[in-house]
Amino acid sequence: MITSALPASRPQKASADASATAWALAARSGDPDAAERFVRALHADVLRYVAHLGADPQSVDDLTQDTFVRALDSLHRFEGRASARTWLLSIARCAVVDSFRRAAVRPRTAHTQDWQTAVEGAQPRGLPGFDDGIALLDLLDALPDERRQAFVLTQVVGLSYEEAARLGDCPVGTVRSRVARARMTLMALLVEAERPGPIVDAEEPAHRAPVPVGAPA
Repeated sequence: MITSALPASRPQKASADASATAWALAARSGDPDAAERFVRALHADVLRYVAHLGADPQSVDDLTQDTFVRALDSLHRFEGRASARTWLLSIARCAVVDSFRRAAVRPRTAHTQDWQTAVEGAQPRGLPGFDDGIALLDLLDALPDERRQAFVLTQVVGLSYEEAARLGDCPVGTVRSRVARARMTLMALLVEAERPGPIVDAEEPAHRAPVPVGAPA
């Protein structure tokens, strides 16, 4: 099942969140070692989140760096009321939105790879269908944007439903509904993708026109 393939349990995430938040608060007081630990602890999550939001694959690294620059410049305002992860991802979302706005007012350059390709290398192997060439990231693209974001935030990044609701500016029940519907869609897609196709005899054409009576075969 999809849920069994997703990384890190809730207690592990809670512990990691607590550590990252503590490092953020220490960094706010001017501890350079804590600032470095804060960045290292959450760098992969920010990178993955930025990519999942649909940022230009060529700018994912830059937007991730921009997120941390903004965060470090704003640490003096961080009071730990929410986890550092939630706070940081909200900054990442703003960075991506700003990049979309900048792109809207200038000509767009062509690129040959999509965002799934850019982020796939950061995903853990062992996700359903990876061995058969079917990646969860490819399936996520079939989801509506709001359901994909809710699923990514809670099931990939590891936020609680409450944290995802704050980031999405919607009720917790809405996030739960979106995740449930996303699960149902993904499971259906996995079943469909893993269903064997019809076997076609290599010696026989897949479709043969009927031979008229009396005509040579």
